[in-house]
Formats: sequence, C-alpha cells, structure tokens
Amino acid sequence: MRAITITAGRVSATATLNDSRTAGEIWRALPIEARASTWGDEIYFSIPVSCEPESPREVVAKGDLGYWPPGRAFCIFFGPTPASRGSEIRPASPVNVFGRVDGDAAVFAAVRAGTIVRIERKE
Repeated sequence: MRAITITAGRVSATATLNDSRTAGEIWRALPIEARASTWGDEIYFSIPVSCEPESPREVVAKGDLGYWPPGRAFCIFFGPTPASRGSEIRPASPVNVFGRVDGDAAVFAAVRAGTIVRIERKE
C-alpha cells in the first residue's frame, strides 16, 4: 500500500494511492512541492508528471485525489466545484482518480490559494 502525506500550511492529512498507472507516476515523482490554487471545494496545482487519461471520471467523490491531464494537475476534492450540478463533485473536465484522502477531506477547506502544498511518501 502506498501512503502519502499532504501538508498545506497548517493542514495535514494522509492519503492512500490506488494501483493505477497514474498513481505510480505520481509516487515516483515524490516529494512534490507546489503553490495551491482553489476552485470551489477543490485544491489543485501543477505537478511534474505527465499522464494520459486513465478511466477518466466526470464526477468524483469527496476525498478523491484526481489527476487532471490538461493542466498536469494534482487535485484534492472535498466538495462541490463551480461546474457541479447540485451536490455532486464535478471537476472542470474528467480526471484520473488515483487515490483518496484518509478521513475527512473537508480539512482542506481552510487552505487558501497561494499556500505551499507538500506531498511526500508516508514512511
């Protein structure tokens, strides 16, 4: 099992990666540090990983980690986005879901745009 720690300012959470090719590419690129952007109840940031669409999803679940191929971005979903219809969680366009946050992903609601996010392997 591949576990990661995501730290953004004072917020920290662990997450578990699935066995997708996308998850493997991200795992190999760790540690990653970037500046967060926000879009509704989503945090995202570009990462030095390039993956093709892999079973892309138009709607995701709270806590899902997604890779957005057009922006080469790591996305953390914790609620509706501007593209959502009702209470669904909808990315800007389909994402590769490569893992999920352990526990309540709503902790990321406290993270503001511009915050430094660090992702590393959990030992």
